[in-house]
Formats: sequence, C-alpha cells, structure tokens
Amino acid sequence: MWNILGDGPLNPNGGREREPRTPADVLRLVAAENPEEGALGWQDRALCAQTDPEAFFPEKGGSTREAKRVCTSCDVRAECLEYALESDERFGIWGGLSERERRKLKRRAI
Repeated sequence: MWNILGDGPLNPNGGREREPRTPADVLRLVAAENPEEGALGWQDRALCAQTDPEAFFPEKGGSTREAKRVCTSCDVRAECLEYALESDERFGIWGGLSERERRKLKRRAI
C-alpha cells in the first residue's frame, strides 16, 4: 500500500514500514514478496531475529564481533550462509561471515 503523498509504502496499520533490521527480517520480506520461491521457514529459528539488529549491519569499520558470536550458536547458520551466497548479499553478517569473508569463500569455490 502506498501513501497518497507518494513518500513511501505504508503497512496495513497505516504506519511506515520499517527497513529490514536483521538477516531474518530480510528473509521474511523475501518470502512474503516471492511466494513462488518457497518458504524460507528456517529464518524463524534464526537467533538474529531475537537480538540487536545493529550488530548485523555495523557501520563501516564497526565491530562484527557481537553478530558473529550470535551466529556461532545459531541452529540455522548454514542455511543463512547458503542463502547469502546464492543471493549475493553484499551487506551485513550472514551465516557468521562478513561480506568480505563471503567474497573470499566464493573465490575459493571457483
């Protein structure tokens, strides 16, 4: 639904939709917008959905330590990393790896 003033989408309750805050939030939006891609049910079990979203998208030069610590104990870490690699996610910590680490992993796989 779009605001009649043309300044962005509204959620069904009339408020502005917030930007995705964690990898799990992003995945929920993808699943909602692309039902033909199948359910990404594992994102509901992602620990990042229960923690500080700022940790997963740090400012340039910011610490990734907290996000990676959460990822190490997450049951769906492998699925998250697989999604990030397949979707070419360029920002944030996904599956315990930063964008730079995911690029290195992709290069080694080639």
